[in-house]
Formats: sequence, C-alpha cells, structure tokens
Amino acid sequence: MWSGVQCPTSAAPALNSPELACHACYLRQTGRKPAALPTRQSCRRFNHTNILRFGLGRSGCQSQKSSGLHNQLQLCKVFARTSDEGRVPDGSVSVVFLAGGSGKRMKASMPKQYLNLLGQPIAMHSLNTFGHMPEVGEIIVVCDPSYRDLFQEHLNKLPSTVKHRFALPGIERQDSVYSGLQEIRQDASLVAVHDSARPLLDPADAAACMLDAQEVGAAVLGVPVKPTIKEVDQTGMVTKTLVRADLWEVQTPQVIQPGLLREGFELVRQKQLDVTDDVSIVEALGRPVKVTRGSYTNIKVTTPDDMLIAEGFLMSKGVEDSLESSRSDFSEASMV
Repeated sequence: MWSGVQCPTSAAPALNSPELACHACYLRQTGRKPAALPTRQSCRRFNHTNILRFGLGRSGCQSQKSSGLHNQLQLCKVFARTSDEGRVPDGSVSVVFLAGGSGKRMKASMPKQYLNLLGQPIAMHSLNTFGHMPEVGEIIVVCDPSYRDLFQEHLNKLPSTVKHRFALPGIERQDSVYSGLQEIRQDASLVAVHDSARPLLDPADAAACMLDAQEVGAAVLGVPVKPTIKEVDQTGMVTKTLVRADLWEVQTPQVIQPGLLREGFELVRQKQLDVTDDVSIVEALGRPVKVTRGSYTNIKVTTPDDMLIAEGFLMSKGVEDSLESSRSDFSEASMV
C-alpha cells in the first residue's frame, strides 16, 4: 500500500489538522475515536494538492487521483508512525460476500448482482472495494457455481495478499452466511458480511464499522431514516406513528467477531429462529450491536429504478474525481 518513499516531514500531523479531517481517517491514523465527528465532505475535499501544501511533500505520497483522499492518506508513510493500538490489524478481516440471490424484483434475465453497471457487473464494484482495503485478508464468495468463473476473473486482479475461496449459497440468507462462515480461516478476527447488490460501499465507512465491531463484538452500517414511519394493521389502518429519531435503516457490511457469530448460529439452530439480517443473530444472544453511521449512497440495487440511481451516483463520483485530478495536476505544475 505504501509508495516506498519516506515522507520528508519529521512528525505526524496534529490531531485537529485537515489531514485527519474525517472519522475513518482519524481512526486509522490515531487508533482512537475523535470526540466529535467532522463531515466527510470536508475530508473528500482534501486531495493531493493539499498534501503538498501541508508539507508532506510530493515524493512521500503516491498520487492515486481516481481513488480520493482515503487512499492517499493510507499511502503516506508519515502516518505509519502512529500507534497501531485500537486499529483493525491488516489482513485480519474475512469478508463473506453474498452473491447467491435471484433478484426477482429486478425482472431481468439474470440475478441483479451480475447486471452491468457502468462497465462491470454490480457485484464487482464492492468486491474491488474490499479487495483493496488493508484490513481484508480474504474474501469468501458465496455464489452459484455457474458464476465462479466470472468472479475468478476479477479476483485474480486483486492484490496477492487477499486470498479467496468459494462457498455454496443456501435457501435463505442466513443459510448462505452460515455456508460462508464455514470457509473462513481460523485466525480471522472479524467477519464482514456484505450484499453484493450494494455496489457503492465507501471503504472509509467499512473501516469504521470494522473498528466498532472489534471494540463491541458486532457492528452494522446504518443511516437515520428520513421519512416518517407508521405502523399499520392488516386492514391498512394506522396503529402507531414511530419516533423517527430512534429509527435507523441498516445496510451492509455487518461485521461480527467469528466466535460470536458461531454462537449465534447455534442458538438459531436450537430455537429454529428466522433472522433477516446478520446482527439479529447477535441480538438474539442478548449481546450488544453498534450501528456505525454510513452513507445514504450505499443503496441496495433491487429494482430498475435503483439501477438508475446507482449509475447517477457513480457518474457523479467520476466527475468529482476527474475535477480533483485536474486541480492536482494544475497545482503540481505550478509548483515545479
């Protein structure tokens, strides 16, 4: 991940400096949570130009203009001198990548996760995200055997440090998760379960969720709900208006310590429970689950309308990255 050149600055940035402008970057570089969470927007405006301006030096940072701030911060060796305490160790996370769904609501000729989204199958967008996260040591792809060749083509392009295996999908989601769990390596410290139909995962959000799971035992990405939610009876009559401030929409990844997940599955088997998401298994044990605030863009592509929304988000991000690259090129040229 590093550029191979030591950054010229003699000390890590101050904790309140723009270099540590977002939650996930702060966590990664300092090993602890900030007292208050700054906005991600301020973090994303920090680009290679700013790295030069803050004195870290052109030779110390490998510019990855299409990847945005987070990769640039990770590539800068000056931050490697901060403590690893409180960080998720590199290569310690096993990803159970769920790609066995049928996608009936999409009404397409193939499962939704294999439909083309701006040049590659939906599933490959988040597969690539996980494959380039230093925390991830292996990816277990849970899919129908007929799609393994498609995944193999993309898995072969990931860093060699990220291992991979395949598992068979089950009838229900919990069966697929259990199948993937059987394939993870014994020394994995965390399992991150992710729906392949969520292509827009922000790696900074995933990293923050992993850290919360390491501290609490289980964590899930989520966002506060925006609309008013009403509870209705079978006749369609309103029985209650729920308190919106208390409601969160959960996403994936859902990150759990392996021993806790295995214990939960044993309870599910004994009591024949039906669970719709992974952290519900932990809830059934009476154990705590942390909701890590994620991004509203981390949508699940389920319908044709979702596909259009996902395309819009990706195109917008591409334009933003292109503008940042242009600004960086202009700034570097003016400094020579």
